[in-house]
Amino acid sequence: MALLPDSSHPADRPAPAAEQANEAIRALVDSSGQGWSAAEAATYEVLLMEWAAATRGGPDIIEAA
Repeated sequence: MALLPDSSHPADRPAPAAEQANEAIRALVDSSGQGWSAAEAATYEVLLMEWAAATRGGPDIIEAA
């Protein structure tokens, strides 16, 4: 599951916070298998909101898509 495009152009690179959140999401998805616990699902939602806020430049995200 790729959340961010793979690009070598510096202008297309996400902010460090977005990269960190994306890596944490990838690690969670890779380690949790098919069935997620309630805690894993909640962690995913938080990380997704952090990633979304970092890619949009602000904490104005109300809920994850």
